[in-house]
Amino acid sequence: MFKQLIIQGGEPPSSRRDFLEAAAALGLGVLAGPTLAQGGDGRAAPDLILRNGRITTLDPAKPEATAIALKAGLVMAVGSDAEISKLADSRTRIVDLAKRRVIPGLIDSHMHIIRGGLNYNLELRWDGVRSLGAALEMLREQAARTPSPQWLRVVGGWNEFQFDEKRMPTLAELNAAAPDTPVFVLNLYNMAFLNRAALRAVGYTKDTPQPPGAIIERDAKTGEPTGLLLAEPNAFVLYNTLNFGPKLDPEQQLNSTLHFMREENRLGVTSVGDAGGGFQNYPDDYTIIDKLAKDGRLTLRIAYNLFPQKAKSELADFQRWAKMGRPGDGSDFYRLNGAGEMLAFSAADFEDFLMPRPEMPQAMEGDLEGVVRFLAGNGWPWRMHATYDQTISRALDVFEKVHRELPIDKLGWFFDHCETVSPPNLERIKKLGGGVAIQNRMSMQGEYFIRRYGLKATAETPPVTRMLAQGLPVTLGTDATRVNSYNPWQALYWLVSGRTIGGTLLYPEERRLDRIAALRLMTADGAWFSRESGKKGVLKAGAFADLAVLDRDYLSVPEDQIQDITSVLTVVAGQPVHGSGTYESLAPPLPPASPDWSPVRRYGGYQARKSAAVGASEQEKRYHYAAMCACASACGLHGHDHTAVASAARSSGPETGAFWGALGCSCYV
Repeated sequence: MFKQLIIQGGEPPSSRRDFLEAAAALGLGVLAGPTLAQGGDGRAAPDLILRNGRITTLDPAKPEATAIALKAGLVMAVGSDAEISKLADSRTRIVDLAKRRVIPGLIDSHMHIIRGGLNYNLELRWDGVRSLGAALEMLREQAARTPSPQWLRVVGGWNEFQFDEKRMPTLAELNAAAPDTPVFVLNLYNMAFLNRAALRAVGYTKDTPQPPGAIIERDAKTGEPTGLLLAEPNAFVLYNTLNFGPKLDPEQQLNSTLHFMREENRLGVTSVGDAGGGFQNYPDDYTIIDKLAKDGRLTLRIAYNLFPQKAKSELADFQRWAKMGRPGDGSDFYRLNGAGEMLAFSAADFEDFLMPRPEMPQAMEGDLEGVVRFLAGNGWPWRMHATYDQTISRALDVFEKVHRELPIDKLGWFFDHCETVSPPNLERIKKLGGGVAIQNRMSMQGEYFIRRYGLKATAETPPVTRMLAQGLPVTLGTDATRVNSYNPWQALYWLVSGRTIGGTLLYPEERRLDRIAALRLMTADGAWFSRESGKKGVLKAGAFADLAVLDRDYLSVPEDQIQDITSVLTVVAGQPVHGSGTYESLAPPLPPASPDWSPVRRYGGYQARKSAAVGASEQEKRYHYAAMCACASACGLHGHDHTAVASAARSSGPETGAFWGALGCSCYV
């Protein structure tokens, strides 16, 4: 009879030390730090077995199971508890899932993890915060602990519709919350708010000229900047202004990247497609992620694309980069995926639905053809940013022209976004062997789109069901961290419910996806876009051992709760990289976020809608801060729990006003 270390779903080891001592006594290999080991040990038995679960494999041959065995970074076997238990030996680690739902690790096929990681520890995230009052209180608190000359930055991932107040902060509120600390608050790629201290820090005055395609709002009387920057529609002024802020030093950037990857793991993400980005120069700004990859410390698989940084120099950049490497170079954890999402600046349309659709310049086709011809001739796949059908039509004219001489239908190229793509252009994409990577940008900008184009146009923006019906490769991502939140469950909620984060219904029922179809776009189907079909996004023998054990059942929870899902245990290459609650001791601890004033230390990342459960760890409580109010005196029954108080108030029916007393809720004790 084998002697095994069994982690029960309801009986955690009393401490991490106890777990490590028990593991050492049994000779188990346990991670002592955030390093992923994939080598085999010569044993036939699995390294890790997860049992007593509800496992969605997305393998048509065996779509459901209760147990899974992992070995040397791969899935060894999937089946029943009895079948999989027979594979264990005395050194196999066995984890009881207590009937929890397990899915393949999520693939966010379009985000900006490399740039985001360098800055994550600098940023106060309003992602998930449902009260503007709570958001401003977070800002006020963080301003008090942010030392000079550092800035306080809220860099996208939110909109006004997610707040109960249904409005944005005012400049007066930002100045009152942080009179001396520079504050930069980015709303998508539409606008940015700078308080007076930030205006002084960047040097914007009445003499500062208006940037092309943007507006620095001025006071009508004095001509001085008010602090509001508007993209009309060019967002360059927004991220150029952000670039003036202080940077983290290299050690802090490394720490920041580790924390951002772990935040992704907390949400069940195990792979990302990095789409490059503005002010993300290759190879200079890749030194931190390169080091983590070489040291085996990545907790996400990253397929990255290269993004030129200067208009009219795009072709020269790609010619230079082609001498440095080829798509596919790297490892299963970190590899060059191709070119994009920017190919030519003259072909990039901006997704600001507050503004009319931009017209691309006449130079677009010539600039794009030179780049695409070079890429096709050298076997480089690409991804191309394109929001509007008009831009897609002109790009396809170029792609078809190049294809007649240099076939592109086997490269694995694709468009990103495609909110207004037409059926004829979808057919053209298919004929050229392309795909479409969609993101839930409409969950952040749906209200803006309705305001400009109407509900009828919104019903197929983007036309996801039509893409799937035409047999196109389609994947789902977030486009985080600026134009959207990095929470993948917001994206899945959007496809299933058809609603924005603010609750506005965008799509009729026939234009929504069922839960499995939506999940496939962020798992099995997403692997095509990094040319790894069958290797990831599916739980079957020989596939990557990447999975997430969920805190609630994605397939059965009320629809509204999909956006609240997190992972209690995330495994990458067969190794736990995140654990919470019962499973917290399984994952290696991270060093504290640095610098010591980092917002991440206080607030974590994406904010939950409800207060933390009784007995939650201090680490876990960070993610529930915004569900708590900031009043000076707590209710003796509810504490500072706004969610509970609001629920109690609603339950009092038409006499809601009677619930509130002079000191707060009427249950105040």
